[in-house]
Amino acid sequence: MTIARKLQDYVAGRGIHYDTVAHHRTSTSSQTAQAAHVPGRRLAKAVLLHHEMGYALAVVPSSHRVELNTLQDVIDKRLGLASEDEVGQLFNDCDIGAVPPVGAAYDVPVFLDESFGGEGDVYFEAGDHKTLVHVTGGDFRNLLQGARVARFSHPA
Repeated sequence: MTIARKLQDYVAGRGIHYDTVAHHRTSTSSQTAQAAHVPGRRLAKAVLLHHEMGYALAVVPSSHRVELNTLQDVIDKRLGLASEDEVGQLFNDCDIGAVPPVGAAYDVPVFLDESFGGEGDVYFEAGDHKTLVHVTGGDFRNLLQGARVARFSHPA
């Protein structure tokens, strides 16, 4: 796999230019950043959360951790980490643990941590554990248009 079909269709539909970065198989976002020679602050990590009304994606730099209590206050909903089964059902064209941050491609609302500035290139999971999508910061914001921006992470 190089890029998940739903993600590829969504990115193409938005007219976004991207390229892919191949790397050896990894298990964590920090390993991915190292393997792809990408600064952790430029690699977008997506964490799928569930709440009583459905799901949400929390998107933070891979060098950060989601502060679940802070995000609960922002959303005003009780949150929990989605199970592997839930991830597999929603992101059925992706490997478990390789969730792209582009929630609109999967009809999942996105919460973007404000630590992602508009400057600089951004990399994110393409849907497998061996490929990243590379876009400009402006195009990343375009892909996440409509995301709610708030501060809900801290450096790991």
